[in-house]
Amino acid sequence: MANLTISVDDETLKKARMRALSEGASVNSLLKAYLESYAGLSNEQAIAVREIIELSGKSRSRRGNRKWRRDELYERD
Repeated sequence: MANLTISVDDETLKKARMRALSEGASVNSLLKAYLESYAGLSNEQAIAVREIIELSGKSRSRRGNRKWRRDELYERD
């Protein structure tokens, strides 16, 4: 994992630390989450997307061009 150094004025950093503390977080964790979001999907989101795509491929509802009847849509297993 890489380290990042940024320059921020003292007052901004103080306010950021106070706000992060009130949210039960750290400035570091907030910046990390922001950069992951800015760069694209976070690891957890990427895993969730892959799982959803995998599950949709196994879904019975995608097979063919079948027209569903109303009673079938509400059928319970």
